[in-house]
Amino acid sequence: MKTGCQWRELCICEYFDKGTTSWQNIHRYFLKWSEDGSFKMAWINLLSCNKKLLALSSAQLDGSHIPVKRGGQAVGYQGRKASKTSNSLFLCDNRGQMLTVSVAQSGEHNDLYDIVELFKEMIGVLEQSDINCNGIFVNADPGFDSEDLKQVCIDYEIELNVKPNLRNQKKQSDEYRYFDD
Repeated sequence: MKTGCQWRELCICEYFDKGTTSWQNIHRYFLKWSEDGSFKMAWINLLSCNKKLLALSSAQLDGSHIPVKRGGQAVGYQGRKASKTSNSLFLCDNRGQMLTVSVAQSGEHNDLYDIVELFKEMIGVLEQSDINCNGIFVNADPGFDSEDLKQVCIDYEIELNVKPNLRNQKKQSDEYRYFDD
């Protein structure tokens, strides 16, 4: 996945004296901090220190297939995109502030693939940040209408608000849903 500028194009001369560091050194530390969890701990600390600024009356859960041109850890062919993709899940607060992102899954899978473990991992990041998830309304599209996700939300006392997926219904349900068209 390409984001930002290439490593060799970093503007090092504006921030460091000549010869003190190079883009290779910065790249090496980036890889080191990615592998040892430093970025995740920094994110958890940011959430923890700023949790009062979050709008947690409701949260939005969604997935995204991201085209991957050069390969990576979790890559698979997605026919709808006609390319290799990775799939990630995102959880945002009511204002759109990113709360947590799941580990990337291979692109041939839908949003519900391994949803129990991924959602527990995402909620775990919030718990590590001392963010109480009890009573949060989580809005999601019909692609997240599954009994497994509903059960995980019940276990964490989270209110899942998802529009029923017509493909999942065998008959009309009298079950009360929060979803409002």
